Amino acid sequence: MSEQQFESWKIPESATLAEYIDSRVARFSTRKYDFDALKFQADYDPKYRRAQMRYMGTGATGVSNDSNTVTAENFTFSTMVLPAQCEGPLHMHHDVEEVFFMLRGCIDLFIDHNGEKYSTRLNERDLISIPPGIHRGLFNPGQEDALMCVMLGTGKPTIPTYPEDHPLSKVKRNK
Repeated sequence: MSEQQFESWKIPESATLAEYIDSRVARFSTRKYDFDALKFQADYDPKYRRAQMRYMGTGATGVSNDSNTVTAENFTFSTMVLPAQCEGPLHMHHDVEEVFFMLRGCIDLFIDHNGEKYSTRLNERDLISIPPGIHRGLFNPGQEDALMCVMLGTGKPTIPTYPEDHPLSKVKRNK
């Protein structure tokens, strides 16, 4: 392969290499947990309260802009804090694969696809990749916060949907 085939990106003419690379760094020290990203769910029922810390892109939580993230091109990346006994409601991403990687604690993950149900426990350093078009939900059975990485396989995922019979399918998001 030629050198030209490897060079698929260009530094913007208005930036130095250092400025460009620095714009692609998201440091933990400048992140904060956003408990408002999914506030509409927690407002419906406090068991859904959890927080997103964005690193690359804004994910699929409905946050439309966060200037404190690395611009997403091919995927988004965030961490999610899941308080004890927290539930992430059953939802589906129609357009994108979603990956969960457990950093601390555990979650019970639920899958529902065409009437078939499956559940598994993810422990520290476990990973699951969930294809598009499959409902997934989670529960933190522990007494302490769980922490996981969430990656979505596109730079701008669409907002997930809920099963028609789930109460959150009728809740309007505050924008």
